[in-house]
Order: sequence, then C-alpha cells, then structure tokens
Amino acid sequence: MNAESPWTLDAADCWDLLRSASVGRLAVIVDGDPEIFPVNFTVEHSALVIRTGDGTKIDAVRGHPRVAFEIDGVDGQTAFSVVVKGDAKEIKAPDELRDTVSLDVSPLQAGTKNHFVRVLAEEVTGRSFPVTDPATWKSALSDVARAPYE
Repeated sequence: MNAESPWTLDAADCWDLLRSASVGRLAVIVDGDPEIFPVNFTVEHSALVIRTGDGTKIDAVRGHPRVAFEIDGVDGQTAFSVVVKGDAKEIKAPDELRDTVSLDVSPLQAGTKNHFVRVLAEEVTGRSFPVTDPATWKSALSDVARAPYE
C-alpha cells in the first residue's frame, strides 16, 4: 500500500485490490432512488465487467448509466475500501461479446445471466486504515444486561 499516506490509496493500489476481489456492490438508480446490488465482477484493463440476467440491474444501467461500484474488506490488521465511479454500458457488439465471454466472471447465483456490463472507470479512489482493537470501544455499559427485543 502507499507508504506516503496510510489513509489514501493510489490508483495502482486500488486496481490491485480490485483485481484481488471477485464480489463488490454496484450502485444504480432505480425509479429515481439509489439501489445497491452485490455482484461478482472481473477487471478488464481500466474497466470492470459484470455478468447479470434480465431484471432490475440491467434495466437501471440502460436507463441511468452513471454508476458507482465498491469493494471493501479487511486484510490482516488493515481495512480498505475502493470506490469506482463511471458509466456502465451493456456489451452488445459481437466481437466484444466474444472477447468478454472468455473472462472469468461467473455469477454466484444460478439462472440465465446473458447480459455483460462494462463499467468504464472515470474515477477510482480508495483508502486504508489500521483496524482498531474492539476493546477501544468498551464502556461501563458494554456488559450491562439488556431487555430482550420484542
């Protein structure tokens, strides 16, 4: 990770983390409201490729191509988050589809997933930070018995 700033990741670090992940969250606009969907993906040059079926995600991309995408996680004692912003476009050209089918982007959920979407990264940002010991957040009320939820 970028030794100069432990809080901000440079673009190369962000892409390395993106290449190391296979699941992220795609944020789209559905009926005027933001919605977030877990998706599997792969990196293709400076873009992300997602495979999906008919339904909300592909309809949202067709209607409002501006999207955000995020991965995050914990690697040892360091947490990280990477956000990609850009335009998403369904891949339809036969030569592009032929190239895309060979990418390792296998959906986790069964069913027909015959749409490929490319997110062209216009902005890639990330940050990392040391994980705080959970004991840091303990208070006098941490171990007090609570009433059961109804």
